[in-house]
Amino acid sequence: MTTETVITIRTERTPNPNSLKYNVGKVLIPGGSANFPTAESAGRSPLAKRMYSVPGVTGVFIGSDFITITKEEGIDWPTINAGLGPQLEQFFEGAEPVLDAVQHATHVKEIGSETADPEFVKNIKQVLDEKVRPAVAQDGGDITYRGFENGIVYLEMQGSCSGCPSSSATLKSGIENMLKHYFPEQVQEVRAI
Repeated sequence: MTTETVITIRTERTPNPNSLKYNVGKVLIPGGSANFPTAESAGRSPLAKRMYSVPGVTGVFIGSDFITITKEEGIDWPTINAGLGPQLEQFFEGAEPVLDAVQHATHVKEIGSETADPEFVKNIKQVLDEKVRPAVAQDGGDITYRGFENGIVYLEMQGSCSGCPSSSATLKSGIENMLKHYFPEQVQEVRAI
């Protein structure tokens, strides 16, 4: 007797009208995420490659238990979903991994890494991990620390946050104000890269 695993995927709107969050109710990347902003970058993920096979998909972000798809302007969601549905079904029925076992680690050098105080950087990352990233994940995205130099914290917006009309407001009004509150002497500004 075989048991079939049924996965129910729920879609959820994000603040970005060109991104939709697909909650899969299953851990995809334990405690992490992976961003595939182009079809070429999807090489290490069989799941992302499948998503890019759907015409009109321009971005794939895989969170711990969700996928955020960004679509081309002018293509409607029913058209995208008609293509994604079969691809997701085939992926979850198969035995493909979300990410290839051999991940090509691309270490991005942090801005200001030669001069920033390691303890201070650790504290910034902790605030981002505990206070910011969970809220951003709710909207189908992620924010990654990319450095600190001359009073400026550099962050990378991913998933639905990338290209979102409200991401600048979130970055300046939300994250910048929070980091200035926790680190009033050190943080002067937050910038997206």
